[in-house]
Amino acid sequence: MRVIRRGWVMGCALGLTAMLGLHACQMASNSAPPSSQPPPQTTTPPPEPEPEIPVYRYRIVNTFPHDNNAFTQGLEFHNGYLYESTGLNGQSSLRKVELRTGRVLQIHRLAREYFAEGITIFGDRIYQLTWQNGVCFVYRLNNFRQETQFRYYGEGWGLTNDGKHLIMSDGSETITFRDPETFVEVRKITVRAQGKPVRNLNELEYIEGEIWANIWHSDMIARIDPQSGLVKAWVDMEGLPVPNRGLEDVLNGIAYDRQNKRIFVTGKNWSKLFEIEVIAPDRSAKQP
Repeated sequence: MRVIRRGWVMGCALGLTAMLGLHACQMASNSAPPSSQPPPQTTTPPPEPEPEIPVYRYRIVNTFPHDNNAFTQGLEFHNGYLYESTGLNGQSSLRKVELRTGRVLQIHRLAREYFAEGITIFGDRIYQLTWQNGVCFVYRLNNFRQETQFRYYGEGWGLTNDGKHLIMSDGSETITFRDPETFVEVRKITVRAQGKPVRNLNELEYIEGEIWANIWHSDMIARIDPQSGLVKAWVDMEGLPVPNRGLEDVLNGIAYDRQNKRIFVTGKNWSKLFEIEVIAPDRSAKQP
C-alpha cells in the first residue's frame, strides 16, 4: 500500500481552501449591485454655424422708361421683349412691352374680380397667378388667348420656372415646385438665412441655377439655392433713383435676358426700369 504523507495532505487542503476562497470572492464581486454613479455622458457638439451670407451691390448699366401706372407683380424677358403682369382689382393685366420705350404693344385685361400676380413663360405658354382668387391663368404666348386655367389653395405671389417645373411663392417662407402640365405640387422648400425663415417672398426669377426673390417691403433680393432653400447671397438694391416713390411702391420685378446675361429690375408704379450688374460683396453691408 502506498503511503500518503500527512504534510502532503495538509498542503493540498490548504491549496483547495485558497482556491475556494478566491472563487467566492469572484462570485461576490460579480453579484455586487451596480454602482449608483451614472455612466459617463457623451455630449453632441452644437451644429456648425452657417457661413456669413455675402451681400452684393449693383451698378446701373441702363435706364428705361416704365409705366408708372403699372402695379408690377411679375416681369419676364423673352425674345427681346418684356412681359409684365400688373395687379389691383380692376387694373390687373398681362402686357407685352417694348424695352427701349416702355410702350405697351399688347395687353390683356383681367376681369375686375381678379388681382393678378406673378407670371412666367414656359414653352409657348404664359402662366399668370392671382393673389387670393386661387386661379392660375394659362395663355398662348403669341396672342394672349387663354388656353386653360388651374386652381390652387392659398395665395399666389411670385412665379418662375427652371425649365422643368413652375416655381411659386405665396408670401411665406415656402417655395413650391409644380408640374407645368397639371399644376400639381411636386415638392417644397423652406427658405432660410442663418437658420431663420425668410418670409414675404414675392416676385421670383430663375437666374443661372438660383431662385432670385424680391422680399416684400424691402430693397433686398434673396438668391436662393433651389435644392436646400438656403439663401446663398443678398443683393442690396437700396438707392435706386426712383422719383416720387410711395410707401407701397416697392421693388417688385426681376427679369433675366438669358441670351445676353442681362438683369432688369423695376417696382410697383415706378417710372423707370433698370438694367443692373451685380458687383462684389460688401462685407460691411447690412442684412435684412
